[in-house]
Amino acid sequence: MHEAIMKAVQVCGSQSELARRIGVKQAHVWYWIHRGRKAPPEHCRAIETATGGVVSVYDLRPDVFEAPGSQGSRPIAEDR
Repeated sequence: MHEAIMKAVQVCGSQSELARRIGVKQAHVWYWIHRGRKAPPEHCRAIETATGGVVSVYDLRPDVFEAPGSQGSRPIAEDR
């Protein structure tokens, strides 16, 4: 979700820093923000870790991950 990615950028300080922390290029983060794309599920846990849990996997992809407190935010479907 756009708002969740923006919050992650704010917590990390910049798009570049978020990208560095999660192991992608800054252009990926830019694309997620400016093209309205969701962060791929495989990057959501890294974003959650990079933000110290401020932005959860559920915030990023409620269509893939369960809400916090319900089954430990495990993926709803493994292959999305």
